[in-house]
Amino acid sequence: MEIVQSIVIGAGQAGLSTSYHLKRLGIDHLVLDANDAPGGAWQHRWDALTMADVHGVAELPDAQPPARDGKRANESVPASFADYEHEHALPIIRPVHVDRVTDDGDLLVAHAGEREWHTRTLVNATGTWTQPFLPHYPGMETFVGEQLHTIDYPGPEHFRGKRVLVVGGGASAVQFLGVLAPITDTLWATRREPVWRDDEFDPEAGAAAVALVEQRVAQGLPPQSVVSVTGLMLRPQEREAERLGAYADRRPMFQRIEADGVRWADGSFEQVDVILWATGFRPAIGHLAPLHLRSDAGGIQLDRNGRGTTAVKDSRIQLVGYGPSASTIGANRAGRTAAKGVRRALETVTASVTTG
Repeated sequence: MEIVQSIVIGAGQAGLSTSYHLKRLGIDHLVLDANDAPGGAWQHRWDALTMADVHGVAELPDAQPPARDGKRANESVPASFADYEHEHALPIIRPVHVDRVTDDGDLLVAHAGEREWHTRTLVNATGTWTQPFLPHYPGMETFVGEQLHTIDYPGPEHFRGKRVLVVGGGASAVQFLGVLAPITDTLWATRREPVWRDDEFDPEAGAAAVALVEQRVAQGLPPQSVVSVTGLMLRPQEREAERLGAYADRRPMFQRIEADGVRWADGSFEQVDVILWATGFRPAIGHLAPLHLRSDAGGIQLDRNGRGTTAVKDSRIQLVGYGPSASTIGANRAGRTAAKGVRRALETVTASVTTG
């Protein structure tokens, strides 16, 4: 039975960063990636999303991010990741969909169907893209129009001539309204009043946003996305939608969905052809369930008051792309932190064997 020192699950930004730092530390490891090709979640983004539209891609270690130009993000980022994997000879195996991780005494076992890998430590870097969150509202199964989630977004031309209700208070909803309001009729509904910011989103603001997510992770609470606590900003490409009133006409959440529209608690009704759920994602950690890492509060508690990547319940396990590192703001730093956490766990194992 072959045993590797560490296994990284996922080859997105956080997974690649972790692999780079593990290699620099001389730690034997493998990266198991569920995708057929490099690029992480970026390869699945919609064609209309360009590098000029994204919030920015944090640098991978010892590399420059793709240019912020008009090229498709689902081509530029995967190409950049592919070059990075090749340049640094990262030990990636794909496609491997890990369906569960189990505890076998001193070892952890990553299972992918009939295949399995044994390891002393594990870094989970599966992010959120594969776990879209779709809230349930009464009557949604009776709607005869289209219901799409961010993950299904086909691009703006699909919606031309249709009345579209965008649901959600995050950056994706703002971007969708930005491209849809100038070409078709839109409505916007959010659960909370949007919080707008007009100052520059500089590194200091990013660090403050990450700190808010760290507080939840430190308590073992389910993490919020970093984006959810940064506030919303309008970019130049969204000013036309603003002029048309797409953001000013925001409504609170409706009470129920009917066959051809939605109805609010006050009895008012709006006919819509499409409901576009920009309601975000949840951490893709179901495969870790056999390890019982969740706290009583429902999340996985991390060390260093939420600033670290080590699971408090099992120091052999690191989580990157979770909580404060589930964005380009923190993913790169988390990879370095996780690699150091792996080294500490391995040193602990070595010490216990020596003293035993």
